[in-house]
Amino acid sequence: MSTPEVLLQVLRSEMRVAGLTYKGLGDKLGLSESSIKRMFSQGDMSLTRMAQICKAVGVAMDDVLRQAADATPHADTLTLEQEKSLVSDPKLLLVAISCLGHWTMEQIVETYEISETECIGYLVKLDRLALIELKPGNRYRMRVSLAFRWLPDGPVQHFFRRAVVDDYFAGRFDGQGESLLCVHARLSDASAMELVHKIRQLAGELARLHQDDQRLPLKDRDGYTLMLGFRSWEFRQLTAMRRKA
Repeated sequence: MSTPEVLLQVLRSEMRVAGLTYKGLGDKLGLSESSIKRMFSQGDMSLTRMAQICKAVGVAMDDVLRQAADATPHADTLTLEQEKSLVSDPKLLLVAISCLGHWTMEQIVETYEISETECIGYLVKLDRLALIELKPGNRYRMRVSLAFRWLPDGPVQHFFRRAVVDDYFAGRFDGQGESLLCVHARLSDASAMELVHKIRQLAGELARLHQDDQRLPLKDRDGYTLMLGFRSWEFRQLTAMRRKA
């Protein structure tokens, strides 16, 4: 993640803490909500404009720059032992996944059958596991990158295969905002790597949209899960019909 992207992420986080929406920020700066959204999505922001935004949010620009410096670099994966610790406790894994989705502690407690005391305890454990850095007021910042992924064939992937995949694909994928695609192609290694890069960009876009929509009330949001798999593979039934050499 580049420095401008990190700065924008920090600004969004500070806006969220201040309870300031894009519209509210636009009102303070004399700009339309669409202009503010475009500014954040395109990263088109001068230092003067950034200083104006910091003043409107009520945070020192030095603090924003310091947070951005602290936010990079981050690990893309956890260790095997860290993942084993997560899957050993379903509630710990729940809180970890919620943190990866940038939920606040209050949102976790409001949504799931977990007490505030329990949630704080799990946040402390995640801090010890180096997934997050716990801050005063039970706030936190992630210690993994936006390109974070679970270990290939690791404990969490095994858990997902055992307990999640069948449940996920049992859906009809015909609801509002839902889609299921299975597309086959024959690609070179270079083209395959290009597509992997685009998939990671899509995951980053999902994280950005999630952050933007956190300002909306819970009743106006629903839980969506993007599950993407891309590998060299062929249906067993098709492989069985291949011509013998």
